[in-house]
Amino acid sequence: MILFPAVDILDNRAVRLLYGKRDLVTDYGDPAELAAKWADLGAEYLHVVDLNGAFDDSAVNRETLKRLIKEVKIPVQLGGGIKTLDKIKFYLEEVGVTRVIVGTACVTAPEVADKACALYGNKIVAGIDCKDGFVAIKGWVEKSALTAEKVALDMKERGSDTVVFTDISRDGALTGVNVDATVSLAEKTGMNIIASGGMSSISDIEKLMQKNVYGAILGRAIYNKNIDLTEALELVKRG
Repeated sequence: MILFPAVDILDNRAVRLLYGKRDLVTDYGDPAELAAKWADLGAEYLHVVDLNGAFDDSAVNRETLKRLIKEVKIPVQLGGGIKTLDKIKFYLEEVGVTRVIVGTACVTAPEVADKACALYGNKIVAGIDCKDGFVAIKGWVEKSALTAEKVALDMKERGSDTVVFTDISRDGALTGVNVDATVSLAEKTGMNIIASGGMSSISDIEKLMQKNVYGAILGRAIYNKNIDLTEALELVKRG
């Protein structure tokens, strides 16, 4: 299993949000320094989110993102307001991110998802954020009529093989990852599912490993030291 320490960026600062709400924010300093810290501890992949992009399509974090990618020498998957082919090309070809997470566009702009997957294949990751069983879009402020399974299978047909699956009701709350929903999505789609939302202890990682889940994003749990990243990385390395 791959562990993805999360670096969420708002107004050029590394932050954590509770339940994805912009006003429930904790500041953790310089994003590039934080990313370097996780890499130095042994992380092999980072999960970075441009929150300004997700909330209002702002490019305010662009230079900070460029610096982070340049300074941190491990792969980065990036999400947050990436709704156009131009943005996807920019981040993959000019900034140098390894994978781009497409969320809202999977639902509202299928033609963008079609073209992106045709051009970049498995460098395109489906970002599927669920609330009460349905996919939420536009920075989680709107709920669609689509299920996670439907969106995932559509992306699989286009050529994507990976999904970041977030249970919004658990995000940042340290209430435990939604193992059942994560495993169900993996079984129904045959895709690589990265669990996100609610990771609270090393036992969450163990539960996901037992079910052969592809990956997990670690956010507030490693910031608050509920999970020791070094210990967690050693656990998954042992298998």
